[in-house]
Amino acid sequence: MLKKIINKLITFFASKKTKAITTHGKSHGWFGNYSKWEDAKKKCTGYDDFEILEKVKSSVLKVKNGEAVYERDSVIFDEIQYSQPLLDIFKEIVEKNDNSLNIVDFGGSLGSSYFQNRSFLSSLNNLNWNVVEQPHFVECGKKHIEDNHLKFYYTIEEALKENINHVLFLSSVIPYFEDPFELIKKMLTYKFEYIIIDRTAFIESDKDRITVQIVPEFIYKASYPAWFFNEQKFVSAFLSDYELVKEFDSKFDPREKLDDGVWSYRKGFVFKRKP
Repeated sequence: MLKKIINKLITFFASKKTKAITTHGKSHGWFGNYSKWEDAKKKCTGYDDFEILEKVKSSVLKVKNGEAVYERDSVIFDEIQYSQPLLDIFKEIVEKNDNSLNIVDFGGSLGSSYFQNRSFLSSLNNLNWNVVEQPHFVECGKKHIEDNHLKFYYTIEEALKENINHVLFLSSVIPYFEDPFELIKKMLTYKFEYIIIDRTAFIESDKDRITVQIVPEFIYKASYPAWFFNEQKFVSAFLSDYELVKEFDSKFDPREKLDDGVWSYRKGFVFKRKP
């Protein structure tokens, strides 16, 4: 009996030890180099925490109602921080399309990018900004956030029933899927005219890497698995159906070293569907 109890205690403390994340004294950031997504996921809390939605909802509503100027990742800012490369891309696209923009913002939270850029977008002849998100975000968006130009959908298929496949916008979203290259293959099947990638994480390495991201607690308390990609491999995944027409550095994310000293950085790309 005593032996069984000791064995159970050993198993318990061993399992607790495997859940620990070595952070080298840092309170937040990206940590580890995991061979499997599931191994990283076991150490994380995930995205579906109610606290995350409530924090984002509160911040976005302040922006929508004119009580705050700008929100990113649920954090309120005193002034709008534009990404000039992104604005230039939108400008080029709308000029070629009768001053109109139909965009599917996959993983677009509660419309953060829409509100960030709406002063520029307000002059368009036609604007449809369609966010595809997790069900609880969509339900919240439909109830509290939607307006004449911003809509929320559960799937891309649902969004395309009411909109044309003009622009697919993927900002800081692909790294958070277990099988990102299968996701990319799926995205190609929708045959959007343009695919815009923004704020996507890369690593100066020949191999992609799975890490655990710990979010700063002043934003909200959460952690989740996240990829860093080899840039050449990532871009190549689009080139069967699209041509790369532009690339740009992320406005908001500086180069930084991961916990083992390897450099990481974030970039954006614009792909245009081949004729």
